[in-house]
Parts: sequence; C-alpha cells; structure tokens
Amino acid sequence: MCLIGFHWRPGGPVPLLVAANRDEFYDRPTAPLAWWEGGRLLAGRDLRAGGTWLGVTREGRCAVLTNHRDPRKAKPGGPSRGQLPVRFLEDRRPAAAFLEDLREEAARYSPFNLLLFDGGELRGYESHQDRLLSFTPGVHAVSNGAFDAPWPKVERLKAGLAASQDDEAALLALLGEAQPCEDARLPDTGVPLAWERILSPAFVRTGTYGTRATTILRLGRDAVSMLEQRFTFDGPEARTEFRFQKG
Repeated sequence: MCLIGFHWRPGGPVPLLVAANRDEFYDRPTAPLAWWEGGRLLAGRDLRAGGTWLGVTREGRCAVLTNHRDPRKAKPGGPSRGQLPVRFLEDRRPAAAFLEDLREEAARYSPFNLLLFDGGELRGYESHQDRLLSFTPGVHAVSNGAFDAPWPKVERLKAGLAASQDDEAALLALLGEAQPCEDARLPDTGVPLAWERILSPAFVRTGTYGTRATTILRLGRDAVSMLEQRFTFDGPEARTEFRFQKG
C-alpha cells in the first residue's frame, strides 16, 4: 500500500474513513478482497508472502500498511511487512499496546508505516524513526514517507478527502489521478529522479509496476462498508464491495 488518506472523526457516525491505493508489481500474485478462513478478517491477500496491506475485522478493528521508501535501509530476506496488519487484526490488544510490543522487533523489517484502529483509538507507527503517533480529529495522509509529510500527492489527497469525503465517485477519481508532479516539488527518497517522478502521482503505472488496488473503507459505529477496485496494466479489472454490521 503506497498512499493512505484518512478522516478521523472519533465522535461522528463514521469515526474512520480510509481512501487508499496499493502499488505493487503486476506479476506479484494477489487474491482479491474477501473474508479469510474463519470469517473474521476481511482483506486482500498477498499470495507470495501471505500477508495483507489493508484489512478489517467483524468487530471493527482496522490495519493499513505502507512501505517507507529508503533503499539504504531495506532488509532483503527480512520478514514480510504484510504480516504486521494480520497480526494486529488477529490480536485483541489495544492498538497502543500492540505497537509498544512491536517496537521491540520492528528493526527486523524493512522500514514501514502502520496505521491501526482498535475500535476506539487510532494509532500510527513509523518504524524508520521508531515513532508512535496519535492523531487529532481531521484529515491525515501518508505515502512512503512520514505521516502528513508534505509530498504533493499526500497534500492533494488530504485536500480532496476533506472536500469529497461523502462522494465515492470523487474519491475514486482522486485516487486515480496520474499526472506526475513537477520536479521541483519531488521528495528525495534515495531513488533516481526518474523514479521519483514516476511514483509522484496518486495512481502509478509503469510497464511492470503500478497501482493494483484502490480501496474506500468506511468504519461506522454500527456498520462497515469496504470497496476494492482492482487494476492490471491494461486498466480497471474488477470491483468488490462488502457491507456488514459490526459484531
């Protein structure tokens, strides 16, 4: 998952709205959004390492993951970061307690950002700085840098999410923006300038790598809705939607 926008409204009828894109190599095998064995966890699945990038439970727990882009700190052969959301969703501990324990082993993984909602509290973690976060009510976003870092696509998503939070078509269009950013505003994450340019829009598309899924998740007080639009190199592939009562 490479771009997450979220609107945190702890006192509202929909405490958490998430609008996100997952970027990945087109040849990496992936299962679409579905209920996993046991019927408690709803998520897509990475069929190579077995984890996920975004998922929810019937009780209303939620976990979303992005990689932190810094080639110098990558750990080839390390454990899959996609297992971290699964571990939280299968857990019963509050998000803050889960993250405190995770800090002890986070250095084993390539850098990541993790957003966790335990049904009451929303927490974040940036492993590259070993930084725990809580969030003020309002709109936030993260890509492959720090939470709310002023990357152009992060800023555009935050502005669009604030204006279009109840308009599903507008949110999908926002996450489908594919115009690269001008070079002067690009972040410097340690990859060549040509790649910074390619990765700068919300929707990424190259010959081998790009946006594979767009997800809109609404975690209400009583009900949850989740939409996943999947893509291949050739364009939109299929769409899956789920709605269920929390319980």
